[in-house]
Amino acid sequence: MSILPNPPEPVVPQGPWSLFLDIDGTLLEHAAHPDAVVVSDDLRTLLVRLEAQLDGALAFITGRSIVAVDHLFQPLRLRAAGLYGLEHRLARDGPVEAAGEPADIAALANEIATELDNADVYIERKGPILAIHTRAAPHLLQRATELVEQALDKLPAGYRVLAGNAGVELMPLEAAKGAAIRRFMQIPAFRGRRPVFLGDDTSDENGFETVNELDGVSVRIKPHGSTAAPFALAGVDAALAWLDGMSRRETAATLAATAK
Repeated sequence: MSILPNPPEPVVPQGPWSLFLDIDGTLLEHAAHPDAVVVSDDLRTLLVRLEAQLDGALAFITGRSIVAVDHLFQPLRLRAAGLYGLEHRLARDGPVEAAGEPADIAALANEIATELDNADVYIERKGPILAIHTRAAPHLLQRATELVEQALDKLPAGYRVLAGNAGVELMPLEAAKGAAIRRFMQIPAFRGRRPVFLGDDTSDENGFETVNELDGVSVRIKPHGSTAAPFALAGVDAALAWLDGMSRRETAATLAATAK
């Protein structure tokens, strides 16, 4: 990873490309509770337009479950990797490869909730992933992290702790956005295209590294500290404006090709 003092805005070369999008902090501003965010009609329209322009080569790569993504963006059911790649929907409106909740994770969630005992902390049970959101109680982030790290000793091998901007998560080792991106790149809609990935958090760094290895374009939203992404955008508004600009570029290219 590197620390760039003034990382440039992304430039996508001409030619076929695919688009991978984190959601929270990238397309939507973070909220104290994951259910408190709202998707605008303008964002739905932009996503539908981009997906059509890319011939279907667009997918969400998110820590949310796909059920939660569908509820948020309804009626859209776009391609998605949920739970950091533990869930997949490889076709638009297609079936979801879901992941269940092990009994030990359910018990652990109850233990941590009792220990923290704070209404401003949201403990999210996402199948095999346990997320502790402390955005509304930042003073408890360190304690939440300690509890999750201690929990590793109570679980079978194969789990890791991932600290984020305003929370901490416990997840299986195989949960990785980079692996999810590689899987999408193997299906026909994405094959042969240059991947572009937008994300805002430490959980996206694995995806940035993968996209860099694939000669793609990785973009950190509102970066601070080190990142594998060589490009950056200042925040959600800047990300949406950039995506809209890319859509307009695709429209102009189509019109130019039609006019020949």
